[in-house]
Amino acid sequence: MSEKLKVNTLNPDNWIDNYADYLFNYAIARVNNYDIAKDLVQETFFAGLKSAKNFEGKSTERTWLISILKRKIIDYYRKINSKKGQAEVRMSFYDDGDNEGNWIEERVPQSWDSTTEKDIENDELKLQIDSCINKLPEKYALVFRMKTIQGFETEDICKELDITASNLWVIIHRARTQLRDCLEKNWFNK
Repeated sequence: MSEKLKVNTLNPDNWIDNYADYLFNYAIARVNNYDIAKDLVQETFFAGLKSAKNFEGKSTERTWLISILKRKIIDYYRKINSKKGQAEVRMSFYDDGDNEGNWIEERVPQSWDSTTEKDIENDELKLQIDSCINKLPEKYALVFRMKTIQGFETEDICKELDITASNLWVIIHRARTQLRDCLEKNWFNK
């Protein structure tokens, strides 16, 4: 039987042993909360069991479970963000003329000087950065980690979180501004 014709089957009895750690690591990187990540993985397994009859075998079990988990993560963020609404605030963009949609340069957080980059090697600063990221609103922290730390592409983040590229960059800008304020208060001005 050729590889293209091979049909994958589900084996739910082995899901926890084979995929729980992988799914948990995937979830924790996106929600940064142990309990929520654990719940999302459990919901993924439950949803997989409920929809097993729909599995066509065109992908591996792991790929299929990851696609379910992605939808669970998206649903999680939609639920927590539905209270806040989906309005985009464009306070840091030009909103008319030839520059529409471009950054207003004086509002963009400026880069730190070169000595700061050397200080990042310091473990205490790394801990402070993590602490400041954890103080960000949950969606800001997620988007910041995905884009800046994990290196996800803008398109992938937008698709996964169901946001526009413009909204992503507003979130990144706000996250950077809040991180800078937090670090200035808690690290540079000690």
